[in-house]
Amino acid sequence: MGNQKLFKGSLQTIILKLLASNDKMYGYEITQKVKELTKGELQITEGALYPALHKLEADGLLDVEVAKVGNRMRKYYKLTESGTKETVNKLEEMQEFLKTMQQLVNPKFSLE
Repeated sequence: MGNQKLFKGSLQTIILKLLASNDKMYGYEITQKVKELTKGELQITEGALYPALHKLEADGLLDVEVAKVGNRMRKYYKLTESGTKETVNKLEEMQEFLKTMQQLVNPKFSLE
């Protein structure tokens, strides 16, 4: 994707969706999963990912679990009950947004 700015407003939704699908994940794992799923089109930087994770945690949508892996500590992020509910809301909002954008960009094409 030529313009990485287009997905920045969707980063929280992307994170929530991945965690809903994968139970718990650590930061690097999230970046790699996005890269894999988009065939390299989207690449989340640490500078974008960790502030988004911290915000979701502060908002009560994520729990953090620390585990020792080898000689290092790894933070795993997992949805809270509120996070699960918010994921549903965010995904519905995203679907509506995409439908609206499609109507603007290509009015002859309908997602319904």
